Amino acid sequence: MYKVLLWGTGKKACEVVENTDNWDVLGYIESNPSMTEYKKKPIYAPDNFPSSYDYIIVANTHSTEISLLCEKQGIDVSKIIFLFGVKKPYGCTDLSTVKSVLGDKNFTFYCGEYGFIEESFFGEDKDKYNRVNTHSSFNIVDKYLWPIITDKYDKAGTLSNYFWQDLWAAKIIYNNRKEKHYDIGSRLDGFIAHLLSMNIEVTMIDVREFPGEVSGLHTIVDDATQMDHFEDDSVESLSALCSIEHFGLGRYGDPIDPDAPFRCFERIQKKMKAGGNLYISLPVGRERLEFNAHRVFYAKTVVSCFSDMELKEYSCCTEQGIETNVKLEKYDNDNHNGNYRYGLFWFVKKG
Repeated sequence: MYKVLLWGTGKKACEVVENTDNWDVLGYIESNPSMTEYKKKPIYAPDNFPSSYDYIIVANTHSTEISLLCEKQGIDVSKIIFLFGVKKPYGCTDLSTVKSVLGDKNFTFYCGEYGFIEESFFGEDKDKYNRVNTHSSFNIVDKYLWPIITDKYDKAGTLSNYFWQDLWAAKIIYNNRKEKHYDIGSRLDGFIAHLLSMNIEVTMIDVREFPGEVSGLHTIVDDATQMDHFEDDSVESLSALCSIEHFGLGRYGDPIDPDAPFRCFERIQKKMKAGGNLYISLPVGRERLEFNAHRVFYAKTVVSCFSDMELKEYSCCTEQGIETNVKLEKYDNDNHNGNYRYGLFWFVKKG
């Protein structure tokens, strides 16, 4: 049982701990600690972690910065394994040692990251296939090799925040189905595909060009803070799933505008018909801007922006699933810690 410290407190750190049972995790390291404890283990700064450990596992994507910090702090890098690539060979790089410490699942990820394909299970599987194969037309030929080693320990698909929000909205829209549905910037290859498979005609507006034509989908390339293509009091069904929080930040080529999401909220209210249904999802938690990725909203901020509408449902989703009928203030102090929570708002326009 190796005594290890994990450098990182995000999703990847959780995954690598779950992927092996040969570690005694002493604690976690953060370059700039924001907490004192994580997963019931202490969090240390780079200049005060315990000395009685076997290895440090760097389980985040800031490997280059951490390697420079190690040099500055004089930390023994021979006992550090970087799961993500650095610009030069660094830390513990002896593959037999790395495999022993990481275990099969984490070592496979390590091999994929650094290109050690033959050193992973791939080499053994290739040799075994050659020994038992009797189909000459399906012999292994080097020029046709297409090694993929990242799928072996993956789960059969993902249940992400997007999966749950798309499922939530699609079910309600199906039950309330109208002849036409309108959308602002939601996922084309997820949520919009759900609606099209139900034979719901969709008109979608996005500031970006669309990749091609799809039967049943009408597209408008425009700034959704104006929505000049729609008459006031005309839209009966409209959605915007994880799109409006990006408005005005320039990320998608839109103009810089701090007021963009709020102007969009205002325009949506004007365009919605009395009794019309509006479905919106946005990151919720401690309110802030994470430039230029997105904004995180207090749930009550969103509701206050739709004073002409009645809140029919407020639920939340994370990777773990959907939490229904949540109190608006429940997650006002949530900083997410790497797993964003989406607020799912269903409004109906007042008569």
